Amino acid sequence: MGPSESQTVMIISNSKKPKKLRIHRERLKWVWPRNGSEWAPYHRVTWTDGSGKRKERNIKLNWEGDPRKLDDEYWAAEAGRHPTQRKPPKHTWAECIREWRSDARIQMKLSAGTKKSDNREFEKILEKNADKPMSSTPRAAIRKKHNNMSSTPRAADWMLQAVSILWNYAKEKLDWPLGDNPAQGVDKFGAQRASLAWPDWLLEELTSAPDEVRIGAELIRGTGQKPSAAVRMLRSAFNGEWVTVEDEKGDKNFEIYCPSRLRILIDQLETGPRHVLAKSESSPFSYNDIEKSFRAWRATLSSVAKENDDDAKRYSLHGLRKRACVELAEAGCSDAEIQAVTGQSLETVAKYRVEANRKAMSRTAQMRRFAN
Repeated sequence: MGPSESQTVMIISNSKKPKKLRIHRERLKWVWPRNGSEWAPYHRVTWTDGSGKRKERNIKLNWEGDPRKLDDEYWAAEAGRHPTQRKPPKHTWAECIREWRSDARIQMKLSAGTKKSDNREFEKILEKNADKPMSSTPRAAIRKKHNNMSSTPRAADWMLQAVSILWNYAKEKLDWPLGDNPAQGVDKFGAQRASLAWPDWLLEELTSAPDEVRIGAELIRGTGQKPSAAVRMLRSAFNGEWVTVEDEKGDKNFEIYCPSRLRILIDQLETGPRHVLAKSESSPFSYNDIEKSFRAWRATLSSVAKENDDDAKRYSLHGLRKRACVELAEAGCSDAEIQAVTGQSLETVAKYRVEANRKAMSRTAQMRRFAN
């Protein structure tokens, strides 16, 4: 409520001080600061403690010369809702993450790749929960979030893992008074089936895909990188016949030969933006942006897939990386040569080698079988 005529009693002034609007409230006091140039309103509460000593608490009201705002500030203080009366939350997610990142005993045990993966998940937590106390996070909320992420099951399970890492660290290493881990008992989606290499018909359909999907697909297939690394590539990564890519863990960069098909595509793109898949002059599209656009495009391919006795839903962006590896293997590349392109472990490369060798050997066997 605003001030009334009965509340405003008078305007007073003298030669030294400016006019002061005096409004009556039980605990409203006007103070002239020693070095000030205007009257400042305070909400003042006084009391006598057990020893008989008089005490007081003052809250400066930020009224900015507006009587209505003064009323808002005053009554907020009366109700205990003034910003200065609110205690900052303790044991927040942000505080836990800061402690985890600064704990040398934790950090020295982790590889650069693990730190990067963990911090990526932690940033997602900070985005909406930085100032929230960890203890206010119920299991029901974690379960609901996990269910809502069912379209990206791996990301959903990573979220659970990140919550568990931080909760256990805060409870066991920081001795924070937390209850049970809210991520514990939430069933993970578990290991997903291996990504399928894209078939020829799906590659041919890329001409109908949105530009960001088409370009992202060419980056993944051409460089053999993980989709998340490929979609955030810088234009400066391309230098003539060479392109700088990330290794499997994302903690090292190295140069590989850039296929002419990919070089031509990059040369045809608009110059200016810092990234190949640019959302703005300085920011790239995120993997989630591209993946969402890919799924929308994939949903339009049901009739084409049916003509090829296939189901487009079986394929993901990760399948383009597998396609690249299989193509290298089928071209007769050695394990070391494939690894030089994709940066994957020899164990992973060996899996693609088996698939490619099986096809090659079946061809040789069948041709030999019917040679006579």
